[in-house]
Amino acid sequence: MKFVGISIFCLAPVVCHAFSPVAKQFKSISKLDSSKTLADTDVTSDPMFIEPKDNVVPDNQRSPDELITIAKRFLISSKGLGGDPEMLAESFQFEGPVVGPLPKDAFVKAIGSVDFDTAFPNWTPQFYGFFVDPLEKEGNRVWYTARGFGVNEGPLLPFAPLATGKKVENPPQVCSITIDHETGLITRYTIGYVTDRSVGNTGGLGGLYGILYALGKPLPFPEAQPWKQSWQYSFFQKIGALIN
Repeated sequence: MKFVGISIFCLAPVVCHAFSPVAKQFKSISKLDSSKTLADTDVTSDPMFIEPKDNVVPDNQRSPDELITIAKRFLISSKGLGGDPEMLAESFQFEGPVVGPLPKDAFVKAIGSVDFDTAFPNWTPQFYGFFVDPLEKEGNRVWYTARGFGVNEGPLLPFAPLATGKKVENPPQVCSITIDHETGLITRYTIGYVTDRSVGNTGGLGGLYGILYALGKPLPFPEAQPWKQSWQYSFFQKIGALIN
């Protein structure tokens, strides 16, 4: 059997996506025939395409519209950076790609220690694509995409004691807010999962790490640096190319 080292590793994320548990549950996915053209209705009605959760919910659950409004209220309470602590449940947890999970007190303290308004008085937050996850049984997780841009016009203590005058452009980042149906309080908040590292000027990093990188003030550890190919991965690619 021919070895296809590079091809396998380049396609690995695609293969994992196609055969994920979500994809496996749909046995009736249409198989495309190059000699035929599917009607638009056949394409859009295929069960592999899952529509967002609608507003018809059990009596003990809040509707998607209600959940999305709570999520937006939380974001607007602090320009999308952190949020009103009064909206957080005692069991709240915050998590990013390499940060956390943080409990409520630690999260509130961490957010309160950074004066983002002073550093970016004209920051423009951008949030879009809000929907309630149709696959989670609890029906209480709001997903959305975050971007944003602004010029650093003041100190961002303790990381950047002086304004740099540099513009920050965030890449798209997938975030989520999970809300307790009964209390309406937020139980989980996830941010910073970059979907396209070629967008913006943060080196493909999300959250505060990306902002500091764009300002020329990156933190001194690998998780706060742009992705770099490891020597192991580079070696594997070269071996695969030689074999092919």
